[in-house]
Amino acid sequence: MVREGAAIGGAGTAPRRAEAALASLEASPAAPDRLRRILEQALVLAGASFAGVYAPGDDPALLRLAESAGLPRTLYGLPDGYPTSGASPVAEAHRTGRPLWLAPTPRPATPTPPPDLTKSTPLADPARPAPPCDPAVATPPSHPAGAAPPPDAAMAALPLGPPGGGCLLVVADRPDGFGSEDRACLELIARAIPVPAPAVAADTGELAADAFRLAMDTGRMEAGAQLLRLFGIAPDSFDGRVETLLARTVPEDLPALMSVVEADHMTIGERELEFRILQPAGPPRWLRLRGRLLPRDEDRPARLVGTVVDASTLRSDGTDVARVQRLAASLATAGTVRDVGRAVVAALRKPLRADRIALAELENDRLVVTVLDPPEPEAWPEVWRSEWRTEWPDAPVRAMPTLAAALRAGRTRIWPAGSALEPALGEVGPGGLAVLPLPAGSRMAGACLIGWDRPHHFAPDERALLTACAALTGQALLRAHAIDAEHELVGMLQRTLLPRRLPRLPGGAAVARYLPTTAGLEVGGDWYDVIPLADHHVALVIGDVQGHNAGAATLMGQMRTALRAYAVEGHPPDVVVAHANRLLLDMETGLFATCGYVDVDMEQGTAWCVRAGHPQPVLRHPDGTAGIVRCEGGPPLGVLDGAEYPMTPLRLRPGTVIALTTDGLVESPGLDLDTGMDRLARELAAADPGHLGLVADALLAGAQRDDDVALLLMRYDGMAVRPLRESWTVWRVPEAARHARRFTRRTLRAWHLPPDTVDAALLVVSELVTNALVHTGGPVRLDLDLAGHRLRLAVTDSSPRGPVKPAGIGWEATGGRGIWLVEAVSAAWGTVPVSGGKQVWAELATGG
Repeated sequence: MVREGAAIGGAGTAPRRAEAALASLEASPAAPDRLRRILEQALVLAGASFAGVYAPGDDPALLRLAESAGLPRTLYGLPDGYPTSGASPVAEAHRTGRPLWLAPTPRPATPTPPPDLTKSTPLADPARPAPPCDPAVATPPSHPAGAAPPPDAAMAALPLGPPGGGCLLVVADRPDGFGSEDRACLELIARAIPVPAPAVAADTGELAADAFRLAMDTGRMEAGAQLLRLFGIAPDSFDGRVETLLARTVPEDLPALMSVVEADHMTIGERELEFRILQPAGPPRWLRLRGRLLPRDEDRPARLVGTVVDASTLRSDGTDVARVQRLAASLATAGTVRDVGRAVVAALRKPLRADRIALAELENDRLVVTVLDPPEPEAWPEVWRSEWRTEWPDAPVRAMPTLAAALRAGRTRIWPAGSALEPALGEVGPGGLAVLPLPAGSRMAGACLIGWDRPHHFAPDERALLTACAALTGQALLRAHAIDAEHELVGMLQRTLLPRRLPRLPGGAAVARYLPTTAGLEVGGDWYDVIPLADHHVALVIGDVQGHNAGAATLMGQMRTALRAYAVEGHPPDVVVAHANRLLLDMETGLFATCGYVDVDMEQGTAWCVRAGHPQPVLRHPDGTAGIVRCEGGPPLGVLDGAEYPMTPLRLRPGTVIALTTDGLVESPGLDLDTGMDRLARELAAADPGHLGLVADALLAGAQRDDDVALLLMRYDGMAVRPLRESWTVWRVPEAARHARRFTRRTLRAWHLPPDTVDAALLVVSELVTNALVHTGGPVRLDLDLAGHRLRLAVTDSSPRGPVKPAGIGWEATGGRGIWLVEAVSAAWGTVPVSGGKQVWAELATGG
């Protein structure tokens, strides 16, 4: 079964390998699993699918299955026992001491329904004639052996020692039968098998310390002292109920364990299972159950007898059934493709002692590599590094015909050392290569490649292990890929509601990060914003809307827009937040939101902080210390009508970093808010503020992802050149425009601006002030601002109506030319709303 790909060795190689393998097993005759290891050699060296030893038990008239290896016997209809006086090949070899080689049964010429593998049909059917035995073996012509082997399956029955010592039964899925080398190997194996005692002794007498007896009709149980101690039960307090032990089992493993102790499964025969039990402290403990169902007789009911031992004390390698259970448990919680890859590597590479594992998804005709272990390029073939890009993204399947054939067949393929493979595959496993197609429903989800550098002898259970792991991995990979795609869709939707990029700040830098939760697929309500304001002020905003759904995301977008609008209007921070609270109450959504708002004066290095039920800011000072800012706060937005939001002043020195975050980073089921804030302060203090992006990534590295996370960092550097600024209140008098021009001329000359810039500025001031006086009422203010080589002229009035530039001006027109003149002489101009009015501004280039 496991011998696929290139042929192994030349003539006579298999018997020599059998002798060497059996000699190594003879070195440890007391090993508890020595008989099973001997049987495994039949699977490896003779290509068998099943190998079992039938031996006399407490009933001398019945041969019981003492040990087996390979595929389940029920797949071939093999029973748990054979009468010694029957006409089966097993009984015949046991009585006569001669081997029997049964040829495969030809497949029927007409299609027949597939057999029901859930029903066991014994091969030993005395009513059916036996197939012809191999003429190479002296067998009486009238030999009435039992039923023929299954279609395309050969069967061999070899005696153990002299007549009456038991029998070795071997089945192989091969239409050509057993060849001479196979027979020689099997005869060596049969001679190496000691005549065994029954696998499980009769359930009479005193129990061993690790043994148990379970009555299938009543559920009453006898258990040894050591077995009870494994479950944490004192022997004198055990009530004899199997439910008492089952109650201590990990819930995920209970169905598998129940399938062993339920009476309607008693036809299965021998049992072997690993499961976990809960402990008062620490992780669950792995136990191994091995036992056999004994049928009902005249005096006793059907009963399960066997042993339970600590699995950590047993041999743990790639043939362990528990590997599949542990992989299934890991894949059940794998939420991403990367999680699936890590689970597969943990389940297979170390147990199989493999040198490398690659996991790839199949997309159309290309393999998209998602996991390489080890990740270093030097560990993989040169052709991978030359023909595939350095980040290992994908490769065409057609570049590896052998792999393409394995994917088409959909079966696990194994090639031993020295197999003739294309370099892209052969160099992955020069000592042996296993290719696992990963089925997922009706298609292939991808492939897993496992390679060895030194010659690897594949254990018989490895193929079954790999096949089972491939099926589990394929389904998990498909599920994780869908989850990844949905998470990406959710994240993309969330990012469309957040700023695409942060603005460049005068005298500082800002970065932001957003991580959607991995606990669900709903859109969250976390947001952040950086709002440039007039006079080199910057507003830092972060918030969190209650809930994780479309309503929360929609409200988040509305609150972000509202806060930005209120801030740009020129309101102080407490008024901005109070307006947002009033808006949320008026919307009557039933939701609330927390918010943190910091208005930073980039010129002066001062700031005002307002909190609405949100976590405190954290400051990292230039000396490397960091602390939580104790800002006063008000209730969350949308909770209390007329709530007040006090402002707390902050002083920033060049090099100070402000950190604003949502509670998803600092609070989780296992982390309270105060502890999380302290940890954030420590990690911020240890970071290098010169690389804000790296600082943000480091702070998010420990995020639990049980909730959305938003993080906003700003480093205050201080402005290299402080702008020059002057203001003038325009009085409503007949000479108001002339007074404004005189103030402007005097100021600009003091700033040593060139005459042509002064003349252009006087024209702009004259037009803007005149428009404000003519078309508005209330106070008017003129602001002059020089920063670098840009002169900003702004006129603020109390009317919200902005100036309108006429579509065209005729010769007969008596007005409307002012805005055209402003646009002609300015580098840029515009209007912004301010509290209760507007500001019309224009910028001029000073020429440096």
